[in-house]
Amino acid sequence: MYDPKSLKAEEFIDNGEILDTLRYADENKDNTELIEKILAKAEERKGLTHREASVLLACEDEKLINRMYDLAEQIKKDFYGNRIVMFAPLYLSNYCVNGCLYCPYHLKNTHISRKKLTQQEVKNEVIALQDMGHKRLAIEAGEDPVNNPIEYILDCINTIYSIKHKNGAIRRVNVNIAATTVENYRKLHEAGIGTYILFQETYHKESYERLHPTGPKHNYAYHTEAMDRAMEGGIDDVGLGVLFGLEMYRYEFAGLLMHAEHLEAVHGVGPHTISVPRVKRADDIDPDEFDGGIDDDTFAKICALIRISVPYTGMIISTRESKAVREKVIRLGVSQISGASRTSVGGYAEEEDEDDNSAQFDVSDKRTLDEVVRWLMELGYIPSFCTACYREGRTGDRFMSLCKSGQIQNCCHPNALMTLKEYLVDYASPETRKLGEELIEKELENIPKEKVRNIAKERVVKIEEGIRDFRF
Repeated sequence: MYDPKSLKAEEFIDNGEILDTLRYADENKDNTELIEKILAKAEERKGLTHREASVLLACEDEKLINRMYDLAEQIKKDFYGNRIVMFAPLYLSNYCVNGCLYCPYHLKNTHISRKKLTQQEVKNEVIALQDMGHKRLAIEAGEDPVNNPIEYILDCINTIYSIKHKNGAIRRVNVNIAATTVENYRKLHEAGIGTYILFQETYHKESYERLHPTGPKHNYAYHTEAMDRAMEGGIDDVGLGVLFGLEMYRYEFAGLLMHAEHLEAVHGVGPHTISVPRVKRADDIDPDEFDGGIDDDTFAKICALIRISVPYTGMIISTRESKAVREKVIRLGVSQISGASRTSVGGYAEEEDEDDNSAQFDVSDKRTLDEVVRWLMELGYIPSFCTACYREGRTGDRFMSLCKSGQIQNCCHPNALMTLKEYLVDYASPETRKLGEELIEKELENIPKEKVRNIAKERVVKIEEGIRDFRF
C-alpha cells in the first residue's frame, strides 16, 4: 500500500512500510559498509530516505554516531550559517473539545482555568512581547468550534499585525491550530500568516486513536492529511512535528521523514520546519505515564539525523527543553528557538500567578529574551529576528530552491545582523548590547558580496539613527 504520492494518510504513512523499515534497520545497524555508504550519501547535502536514516538511528557505534553529529553540524552551517531565529508562542485560548490524553486542555479536565483572550487582551499580550523585542509569533489555540472558530483566529491575526508600539512590530505570525478545511486554510493564507504548523503527535494509527479517544482530533486520516489541504488552500510553508515520548521513537522518526517525503513528492516542497517537542509535565499530565520517553542522548541523535535527512528544513526547539539540552542540540541542526515563552493564556501581560493553571506545559528554560540572546552570542551564534523571506515572497518552492542552492545565505546573513542591531538598540541590556555590537562588527566582514556588505554596513548605521525594518 505504501505510496508517497498518495493523498491517503494510510498509504503515504504506511504501517507495513514503517515496520519493514525498522526490521531493516535492526538487521543493518552493525553493517559498517552500508552505514559508510549512507553517510557518504548524506555528505552530498541532498538528504536521506526514511529507511537510510532509520539505519543510522539504530546504529550504536560511538565513532559513527560522532561522525553523524559532525556532519549534522556542518550541514546546519552550510544551509543556515550560525544564525538562530527567535520567536515566541502566544496562547489565545485553552478551550478545547478534544480528549487528548497527553494535554491538560482536554475536555474532561474540569479544574483547569479556561481562558480566551479578548482582542484588547491580545493587544496587551502583543505589546508585552514587542517590548521584549520579539518580531515573530506562533499563535496557539485549543480546538473548539464555539469558542475558537476560524473567525476568532482571523480577528486575532488582524489585531496582532495592526499593533505598532514604540519601535515594536510583529512581522510574522505563524499559526498552530487544529486541522481544518481547505476553505479555512485559504482564509488563513489571505490573512497573511507565515507557516502553518501542526504536530502529528504520533504516526502510529492505533496509538493515535487511543491517545485521542474523543473529539474531532480522533480522526487520524483527517489530521494526517491536513498539510495537503493547507497547501491546496494556498499556504506555501507548513511545519511538521511529533510529540516524542508518546510512542516508539524509531517508529515516529520514520513516519516523520515519510511525511516530509510525501510533501516533496506531491507538492515539490518539503516541510518548511520540523519541530521536536517531548512530552512534559503539565496540570494533570504526568509524562512518566507514557512509556515512549527518550533520554537526552537519544533526543540529540534524533535532532542530528533530522538535519542530515532533511537538510533544507528549519528545525525548532522550544522552551520545553532546558538550557543544557538546547545548548546540546543547537549545534546539531536546530535553527529556530523560542525565548521567554509563556504557555499560559495571557501569560505575558499579566503578572505570573502561582494559582494559574492555564499553561499547556511546564517551561524548562525560564530565562528572559535578553538572557537567551546574550547566551546565543556567547556561544558564537547570531540571534536573528528576521522575517524578510516571508515578506519578500520567498516562500514555498521559491524559498526551497534558494535554500537548497545555498543562495539564501546572501539574504539571511545581512538580514540577521540588521534585525539583531534593531534588538540591541531598542531592547538589549548594556551587557548584551556591548557583546552584540562586537559580534555585528565582526560578522559584517563575513558577508561575501562586497556590494551587499557595504549596504548592510550603511543600514546598520541608519538603524542607530532610528530607521527600522531594512531587509534584503
